[in-house]
Amino acid sequence: MNLDLLNEQQRKAAETLDGPVLILAGAGSGKTRALTFRVANLIDHGVAPWRILAITFTNKAAREMKERIHALVGERADEVWISTFHAMCAKILRRDIEKLGYTRSFTIYDDDDQGSVLNDIVKQLNIDDKAMTVRELRAKIGDAKNRLLAPDEWFAQSPRDFRSQQIHDVYHIYETRLKSANALDFDDLLVRALELFADHPPVLDSYRQRFTHVLVDEYQDTNFAQYSLVKLLTQKSRNLCVVGDDDQSIYGWRGADIRNILDFEKDFPDATVIKLEQNYRSTANILDAANQVIAHNEGRKDKALWTQEEPGELIKLFCAGDEREEAAWICDRMQQLKLAGDAYGSMAVLYRTNAQSRVLEEMLMRAGIPYRIYGGLRFYDRREVKDIIAYLRCIVNPSDDVSLRRIINQPKRAIGESTIQELVRYAGEKEMPLYSALIDLPNTLSARPRKCVREFGDLMNELVMQHEEMRLSDFVAHVIERTGLRAQYEKDLAEEARSRVENMDEFMGAVAEYEQAADEPTLENYLENVALITDLDAAETSAQYVTLMTVHSAKGLEFPTVFISGLEEGIFPSARCMQEESRLEEERRLCYVAITRAMRHLYMSYASQRMIYNQLSYNASSRFIGEIPKRLVDDEWISKRERSFPGAMDAYGHPATKRLPKQEVKGPMSFGVPKIVPSGAGIGNRSAALGIQGVQKGFTPSAAASIASGALSSLFAVGDRVMHRKFGEGNVMEIRGNGGDSRIVISFAAYGIKEFVLSIAPIVKVNE
Repeated sequence: MNLDLLNEQQRKAAETLDGPVLILAGAGSGKTRALTFRVANLIDHGVAPWRILAITFTNKAAREMKERIHALVGERADEVWISTFHAMCAKILRRDIEKLGYTRSFTIYDDDDQGSVLNDIVKQLNIDDKAMTVRELRAKIGDAKNRLLAPDEWFAQSPRDFRSQQIHDVYHIYETRLKSANALDFDDLLVRALELFADHPPVLDSYRQRFTHVLVDEYQDTNFAQYSLVKLLTQKSRNLCVVGDDDQSIYGWRGADIRNILDFEKDFPDATVIKLEQNYRSTANILDAANQVIAHNEGRKDKALWTQEEPGELIKLFCAGDEREEAAWICDRMQQLKLAGDAYGSMAVLYRTNAQSRVLEEMLMRAGIPYRIYGGLRFYDRREVKDIIAYLRCIVNPSDDVSLRRIINQPKRAIGESTIQELVRYAGEKEMPLYSALIDLPNTLSARPRKCVREFGDLMNELVMQHEEMRLSDFVAHVIERTGLRAQYEKDLAEEARSRVENMDEFMGAVAEYEQAADEPTLENYLENVALITDLDAAETSAQYVTLMTVHSAKGLEFPTVFISGLEEGIFPSARCMQEESRLEEERRLCYVAITRAMRHLYMSYASQRMIYNQLSYNASSRFIGEIPKRLVDDEWISKRERSFPGAMDAYGHPATKRLPKQEVKGPMSFGVPKIVPSGAGIGNRSAALGIQGVQKGFTPSAAASIASGALSSLFAVGDRVMHRKFGEGNVMEIRGNGGDSRIVISFAAYGIKEFVLSIAPIVKVNE
C-alpha cells in the first residue's frame, strides 16, 4: 500500500489511527479513497480486520468500500464489518434478540406490511381513515422511533389532544401487534439494538471489546438513534472516525440531525479535525460559485473547496419567458454539446420537485433527446397520475378491464379483492366486459359489497354521460374531484401526500396546455397523446440517456454537464422554507449539492413566469443566483430576453438596460416586459408609431427608421436567430411581402411555427 498516492490531508486521515477523528470531506474531495486507505493502514499496523467496523448509508457504498480495501490488503478485507446501520443492527439482533422476547427468526416488515397492520388497527379503533391516514400514522411512528420515544413518551411530548391520543393508541397497539407477530419494522432494527445494549450490558461490552475501531461515513445524515448507537459502541475505546460534510446535510425532513456533525467536537473535545478541501471533480469556477453560495449559511464548519484544475468555463445563466422556453433552451444547449462531441449520458438536469419534470420530458421527446428519470418515476408513470388516466380511459372505453380493475377500489370504497374476483368470474361466465358486471350484478354478492359496487357503477355511468358535455380541462378537474382522488391526499400532512396533490395539479396544467394548443382537444385525442408519451421509453434502444432527477436524488453523483432548472423564489428555495432560517439553510445546502455535481459545464436557468401545480406564478429569480458573483457568470448567456427588452431586471437585481447601447430607451412596463405602443395611439401617423415601437423593441434608431420607412425585410433574413417577447428564441423560416404588410415566419423550439405581421411583431435579432 502506497500512501504517497494520497494528498497531504488524505494521508493525514489515513495515518491518524487512534482517538476521535472528524474528517470534513468536501464534495469531490476523495473521501472514499481516504477512508479505504485508513482501514487498510489500520490492518497494516496490526489491528485485526474483524475488530474494524465501517458503517455506510447504502449497500452500494458498502460494496464499493469492501472492493477498494480488498484491492489494498487482499483477503483480509473480508473480515472487516462493512455494512449499513440497518444491516449491522439486524446482524446483532439475529444473535441476541431472544433476550428481548423475540426469536431469531423474526420478520422485518416493509412499508406495505406496516400499512396492512396499521389499516387493521385503524378499523379496530373506528378511526376515520380519511381524517387520519395510514401514511401519516407511519410517518409519526417512524419519527417517534428515530427519536427513541415509546408510545407513552411520545404522547408526553405531544399536544396531548384527541388526535395525539388516537396516534398514541395506534402506536401502542402497533407495537403489541409486531411483538405478537415476532416482527420488526426498519426503524425497530435500530431501536431494538439500542434496547438490547441498554438492558443487557454484557452484550454491549462484548461489541465494545470486539470493535476497537469504528468508522462512520456520511455522518451528517445520521439521526438520533444512529448517533446513540455509535456513541455507545465507542464510549470506551474512543476510536471513532466520522466522515461527512455539513454543507451536504440535506435530509433534515426525514430525521437527519446536522448537529451530530457540528457538535462532534463537543462530544470529543480532543478530536483531531482534518479537512479534505482539494476537489478532484469540478473546475475552479464551479467550485468558486459553490463556495460563494454556501458561505451565506451561518450554521456550518469553515472550509472552502479548491482545485488544481483550470478555471474552466463560466457558468451559463438564462432567464426564460416561461417553463416551456426554459426546457427548450436546455434542449438546445444539449444538442449543441452533442454536436461538439459530448455524449447525452454525460448530461443531467436537476430540479427541486418531481412535478417540474413533466415539461422537461415533453420537450426532450420533441427534440428527440433520449432521457431517463433517476430516483423517481416518469411523470406519467406516477401512481396518482396513472390513477387519473385509468379513470379517463375507462370513461372513453368501458371495455378496458385493466383500467377498471385499477380504479374500482381507488380511492378506497370498500370493494375488496374477493368482491372483485367474484365480479371478474361473473363477467367471464357471461362473456361480457367487467364494466357490464357493475350494472348486471351477480346474485352471489352480499348486501354491503353489492351496495358499494352499485354506487361505483352509478358514478362511472354519470361520468361517461358527462364527458362529452364538458370542456376537456373542466371535465378532467371534475373527475379528479368527483372520484375523491384528490381528497384522499389533501388531509394527509406527510410530504409524500403533498407531492401527490402537487402532481395532480401539474397534470391539470398539462391538460390545460394541451387544450390550448390542440386543434381538437377531445378526451380521446388527449389520451392518445399521453399514450405516446408513456410508451416512448420502451421504444428507446440507445444506451446514452440524459438523466433527469431531483437534487436530493443527485447527492453522491457527478456529471460532466449539469443543468439546474427552476431557480426561482418559491421553487428553489421552496416556499415552505421562507419563514424558517434553519430550513432556508438546508435549501442553500441543497443548492450547494446541485452546483457541486457539475464537473465541466454548469447551466442555470429560471423563468419570468411559470405554470406549475396548475397555478401561474411570477417569481423573482432565486436568491442563490444572486449569491454567485457576476465574475463567474458568462455575460453572453445572461438572459438574452432581458437584454433584448429594455426595463427587464437581470438575475442580480439591476436593470438589464445597463448592458444595452446608450441610445436605447425604456418603454412602458408590464410584468418586466415593455408594452408595445399600438399604432395610432396618440401618434400622428403609422410611420411615426412604427418608429417608436422599433426603439422600444430594442432596435437602434437607424433600424427603427428603416421600419418607419417601410424597409422591414432588410432587417431580417432567413436563418436569423431572433427573440420574441412571449415565445422566446426562434429561427426565421420565411419572410413574405414588403413594407408595412411584410410577414415573418419563425420556428420556436417551445411553441412550434408562428407567423407574425413584421411591423408589429415584438422581435429582435439575437447575436449568438
